[in-house]
Amino acid sequence: MNDDPTRRFPKITDKALDALRARKDVRIENTAEPWCHEATRDNIRHYAHGIGDDNPLWCEPAYAAKTRFGDIVALPSFLFATSRIISGYVGGIPGVHAMWAGADWTWHQPVLRNQAISTEAWLKDLIEHETKFAGRAIQQIYHVNFFNPTGDLVAEADSWCFRTDRDQAREQGTKYSEVRARPPRVYTDNELGRVSDLYEAEVIRGALPRYFEDVNVGDVLPTMAKGPMTVTGFIAFAQGWGGLYIRANKLAWRQAHNHPGLGIKNRFGIPDCPERVHWEPEFALMVGAPGAYDYGPERCSWLTHHLTNWMGDDGFLRRASCKIRRHNPEGDLLFIDGKVVRKFDHDGRHLVEIEQSAHNQDDELSVLGSGVVELPSRGG
Repeated sequence: MNDDPTRRFPKITDKALDALRARKDVRIENTAEPWCHEATRDNIRHYAHGIGDDNPLWCEPAYAAKTRFGDIVALPSFLFATSRIISGYVGGIPGVHAMWAGADWTWHQPVLRNQAISTEAWLKDLIEHETKFAGRAIQQIYHVNFFNPTGDLVAEADSWCFRTDRDQAREQGTKYSEVRARPPRVYTDNELGRVSDLYEAEVIRGALPRYFEDVNVGDVLPTMAKGPMTVTGFIAFAQGWGGLYIRANKLAWRQAHNHPGLGIKNRFGIPDCPERVHWEPEFALMVGAPGAYDYGPERCSWLTHHLTNWMGDDGFLRRASCKIRRHNPEGDLLFIDGKVVRKFDHDGRHLVEIEQSAHNQDDELSVLGSGVVELPSRGG
C-alpha cells in the first residue's frame, strides 16, 4: 500500500524485510509452473536459438546421433527455462522492482533429450547494499537444485536479484544519469562491421576434440559478439526462456488479481507486468534504467555459449559464474572475451578455468564471468 501521493511505487520497508527473512532456508512449496517441464527437441532448440546459438549438438538430431551422447542434449543454460526461481521469480516486498543480477552454476550431468526436470529451492540469503543505481538495495539470493527423472542431481545454482526502489532509482540514482543524457546512438554500416566480422568468424568447435594437453594458461578465447541489442532480440530470448510474467487475457487478469503488486498500469490504465521494462522504453525509464534492456539470464547464457563453442562436443561445462555490472539497453553492442587462467586435475577430471568479461561499444564493463570446463585427455 502506497500512502505517499508523491510516490509512484511502493518502497523497501524494514517490516517487509523482516517478513522475508523469516522465509530463509525454508523449502518453497507450490512454485510457479516452469516454462519447460521436459528437455524436448523443440524446447532445447527454441532456447538455443533464443540466445543466438545454433550448435548442432543441441539442434540437429542427425548430427548429435554421431556424438558420445547418441542424441541431442540440452545446452547448459537451458535449465533457466525449467525453474522460475532461478530466473528471478522472487517473493516478498511486493511492488518493489527486481533485477536479475547473477548466478553461480554447477553441472553434474548432462540433461538428455526428453528428460523431465524437477527442482527444489529455498531463499538462501538477503544482503543489504548501498548502490549508485537506487541507493538502498537488497540482494535476494536463492538456491535451486535440478533433478532428472531418476532423482539424480544434474545441476545446482545460486542466483540473485537486486530489489530496488523504483522512485529512488528514477529520481536520484546516479549510475545512468550520463547515459540517459546521451542522444540515441545511430550506427553506420562501417560501425556495425566489427559485429558482422565476428559473426562471420564464429566457430563452433563441435566434433574436433579440444584436448587438455593442448591448452595453456594464457590462451585467449575468440571474441564473441552479441547484439546490436533490439527489442526483437529480447523477445526472441523470451520465446525460448518463457518470460516470468508474460501472460495473456484471462491468465494475465488472474496474475494481476492474485498478485496486485505485479499489475502496474500502462498508458491505457491497464495493469500490465513489470517485465515490460524489456520492451517498453518508457516504463524502463520509470524504474531508473537507461532504456529497454536485455534479460539477466540471457546474458548469463551468452557467457556459457562462449564457453561451449570453445570446448567442443567432448568437453563438459562443470561450473560457471556470472555477475552483471550494468544494463544493456537497446542499441548496445556486446563483446565477450575470455582467457585460460588455470589448468588442474580433480577427482580424475582434467579441468580448465577460464575468466570472462564483456564490454559494450563504449568499452563499459557489462558483465564478469568465469567457467570451469572438463576436457578430454590424449591419455584417455
